[in-house]
Amino acid sequence: MIDLYFAATPNGWKISIMLEELGLPYRVLPVDLRGGGQFEPGFLKISPNNRIPAIVDHAPGDGGDPLSVFESGAILIYLAEKTGQLIPCTARGRSTVVQWVLWQMSGFGPMLGQHGHFTLYAPEKIPYAIDRYRDEARRLYGVLDRQLAVTGAYVAGDYSIADIACFPWAMTHKAQGFTLDDFPSVKRWYAEVRARDQVQAGLAVGKFVKEPFDEEARRNIFGGRVKEQLAGRGDAVLPKSGGAEAK
Repeated sequence: MIDLYFAATPNGWKISIMLEELGLPYRVLPVDLRGGGQFEPGFLKISPNNRIPAIVDHAPGDGGDPLSVFESGAILIYLAEKTGQLIPCTARGRSTVVQWVLWQMSGFGPMLGQHGHFTLYAPEKIPYAIDRYRDEARRLYGVLDRQLAVTGAYVAGDYSIADIACFPWAMTHKAQGFTLDDFPSVKRWYAEVRARDQVQAGLAVGKFVKEPFDEEARRNIFGGRVKEQLAGRGDAVLPKSGGAEAK
């Protein structure tokens, strides 16, 4: 059994989709980001960066004690290697898949996260920030489009954790004001991935409800609470400004 510490966000959906694709038994443990659940001591033992998702594998391959893993890309790689699925066994194939997972973790997700933050959630609209992250997000959509045009199929050739990493962030395109008509290969890939039964099952794990942010939610998700901790405790760590999930 795998415990999935989850919230209905792109990074959370990566792991619910992955678990559905693998057919592994799991239970969902919701983390209330708006209410500050990511700061609970029990959760911090599992995810020291106070971000979702995180997992606890109660049946790790080495037969030892339960194993916790945090950071969505690390979880995808761990589960793929645990099961021998959705990652190639050859060195070249594995390298290609991991490169695209890390591309999503370091670029596609964070840049879309920052664009979404400054476009949709920031209390004041800062044109420089919006334009800067919009331009970078468009550039990254272009990178993905060119890669998919080359493969003619999925991100790294065969369907893999690279697709699972990228897809939930591509799901944000309408909310962020992008059209996939500008990226025809992404549009084709997006429709194919979304049509998978396992993807639909993973997305059904949680539904994102767009509610107005009250001051407590804004404080918990966008860093105010950690800034307060930093002011009174020298070992506190500031979160990334994009919100309550890292990559």
